[in-house]
Amino acid sequence: MVKFSKANVKIQALAQVKGVSRYLADGRKVYSFDLLSGHSCPFADKCKSKVVMINGKRTIKDGTNTKFRCFSASQEVIYTNLYNLRADNFNTLRAMSDSGDMADAINAAMPSDLGVCRIHVGGDFFNQTYFDAWILVARSNPDKLFYAYTKSLRYWIARMNIIPSNLILTASYGGVNDDMIEEMRLRFVKVVFSLDEADELELEIDHDDSHAADPTKKFKDFALLIHGVQPKESEASLAIKQLKKDNVQFSYSR
Repeated sequence: MVKFSKANVKIQALAQVKGVSRYLADGRKVYSFDLLSGHSCPFADKCKSKVVMINGKRTIKDGTNTKFRCFSASQEVIYTNLYNLRADNFNTLRAMSDSGDMADAINAAMPSDLGVCRIHVGGDFFNQTYFDAWILVARSNPDKLFYAYTKSLRYWIARMNIIPSNLILTASYGGVNDDMIEEMRLRFVKVVFSLDEADELELEIDHDDSHAADPTKKFKDFALLIHGVQPKESEASLAIKQLKKDNVQFSYSR
């Protein structure tokens, strides 16, 4: 059976976002639904990282072109229960070949008080069947809000004309199909290494997922500050050191 996770500190703040708060009325809450980072991300490139087992221990393996390490993969090294939950979700769903069966499994596990769901703090849409399952889930829960960052752009584009209004998607730069973002005029997010970089790109920084989730901002591009555990002495690691020195908020607990 698949499982949802309680919201982390970052996305709990969505209750204060005007465009989202109506989905959290009457005590409804924010949850996430997660898969194994990297393993379920077929189009990741600049952020490609995943947990592998070496001598019986979990460790991070970065991709060939990794520029900034996936923060959720780093979480999976540290927290055993988190790793196991995401692995179970991934293994359960990828064993299914029908989007309806996937949607049924997700719906059956959905908490009764869920009002907003971030699809994938960890993971991504690993095939078209799975992407289609979330369309079915959103359609069957019109009173709930679902949102996701994704690099699985071809699955989105293939269903662009049938995305439900309560499923808010953001194209995440750093994948192998980045060219599709401009070509198809997809709303996007970029990871930046400083406040100045965001200013130069004329992008607002999303500190609390309000840009990602808010339906009223579904056509507005934005930025995320680099976060998570980064390879020692990498450009990303040095950027985080500078953010700490400047007392800039950039990371959140799980």
